[in-house]
Amino acid sequence: MSRRSMLKSAGVGGVGLLLGASGIGGVLAATNSKTTKGKSINDVVPFYGEKQAGITTPAQNHVYFAALEVTASTREELVKLFKDWTKASAAMTEGKAVGEHSENQYLPPKDTGEAAGLAPSNLTITFGVGPGLFEKNGVDRFGLKNKRPDELSDLPSFPLDSLEAKWSGGDICIQACADDQQVAFHAVRNLVRIARGKAVIHWVQEGFQRTKQANTKQETPRNLFGFKDGTVNPDVNKNADMEKHVWVQAGDGPDWLTGGSYMVVRRIQMYIEVWDRSSLMDQEQTFGRHRDSGAPLGHKEEFEKADYSKKDANGELMIPSFSHMRVAHGDGNQQILRRAYSYTGGMDPQTGSFDAGLLFICFQRSPRKQFIPMQERLAKNDKLNEYTVHKGSAIFACLPGIKENGYIGEGLLS
Repeated sequence: MSRRSMLKSAGVGGVGLLLGASGIGGVLAATNSKTTKGKSINDVVPFYGEKQAGITTPAQNHVYFAALEVTASTREELVKLFKDWTKASAAMTEGKAVGEHSENQYLPPKDTGEAAGLAPSNLTITFGVGPGLFEKNGVDRFGLKNKRPDELSDLPSFPLDSLEAKWSGGDICIQACADDQQVAFHAVRNLVRIARGKAVIHWVQEGFQRTKQANTKQETPRNLFGFKDGTVNPDVNKNADMEKHVWVQAGDGPDWLTGGSYMVVRRIQMYIEVWDRSSLMDQEQTFGRHRDSGAPLGHKEEFEKADYSKKDANGELMIPSFSHMRVAHGDGNQQILRRAYSYTGGMDPQTGSFDAGLLFICFQRSPRKQFIPMQERLAKNDKLNEYTVHKGSAIFACLPGIKENGYIGEGLLS
C-alpha cells in the first residue's frame, strides 16, 4: 500500500508545501540598539520606518499570528482602531506598557500586565489587510472597493487542498514575532483587546523555531521532519533583490501599497508518524537534500548551487524529478521570501496522531507570478505531498511602513 493510500485510509490527505526550501534561516538583517535606563540593549526593533518590521527582520524565536474579522460598521471606526493600534504597537515594541498607568482601582488596567518587567525581545508587529476588508458578500463595506489591488484575491484551490474555514481567511492579520513567547502573545492579546467592538478573532496560531540560545552558531533551523529549513531565500541585504521579489513597486497597483508586500499564509499539517517510518534514503530523495548537511543531493555544502543535471552511476538524476526542492525551483524565475515557523497543536482527533506542522508564511511582490505558479507545481508533482496536508490558507496585503505621527494604513484609509 502506498503512503498516499495509507493516508487516505486514515481519512487524511496531502498537498505540496514550500518546506525544504522554505522557512526562516535565510532572513538576515540587523536590528537597532537602544539605550534604556542608562543601559544599552540590542533587542528593540523600531516600529516606525519606511517598511514594516517583521518581514526582513531576522526571524525571532516565536510567532503569534492572528487573523481577525472586522465588525466595525464605519470607516471612522476603522481609522480609530488603526490609530489606537499604532500607538500601542510602538509602545510594546519598546518594551513599554499599553496606555498610561492609572491608580484608579475601580477600572481595568489598560495593559494586561503579563509582559511587565520583560525585555522587548526583538518584538515586531506586522499588519496586513485581506480581501474581505474591501468587499464582502458583494458589499463595499468601507468605501474601499475601488482601492482593492487586483492581486489581493483569495488564493485558488490547489489540488489535494483540505482547507478548513477555521484556519483560513481574515479581514486583517497581526503577526507578532519575538524572542520571548509571552511577549509575542502579550502583543496580540492587547491589540485584540483594543479592537473590542470593532474586530474579533477569526483564527490564531502560535509557532516556534529553535531558539538562539539553543543554537549559538545560528545555523539554518530544522523543521519537524528534521531537515534544514531556510537554505534558499533572496538576500534581504540586496535592495535590488528585495525590490524585484518582495516589495510592491510604484505602478504595480494602487499607490497606497507601494513599499508594502503580499503575505501568503498556509497552515500545513505534517504527518510526522508516517515520516518517521520512512527510510533515510526516501526522506532525502523526497526533499532532494542530505538531512545532516542540508546540501543538495550529490553535493557537500548546504549553500552550494544545485546541479539539477547531475546523475549517479546508474544514470539516474541525483536530485529526483519529484523532489521538493526541484519542483519548487522550477525554472528558477520565481522567488519568494519565506518566514515560516513550526507549530504543535496537541492531538489530531481524526487520526489520534500529533497535530503538528508548519505555519508557512511568505512575502512577495506578486502572488500571481510567484507563489501561485510555484504552489501549482508542488501540488501536482511534489513527493512531499505524501506526508502533508494544507488545512489553512490566507492572503493579505502587508501595508507599507508607518511614519512617526502617522498610523497604520494611513495611505489606504485617508
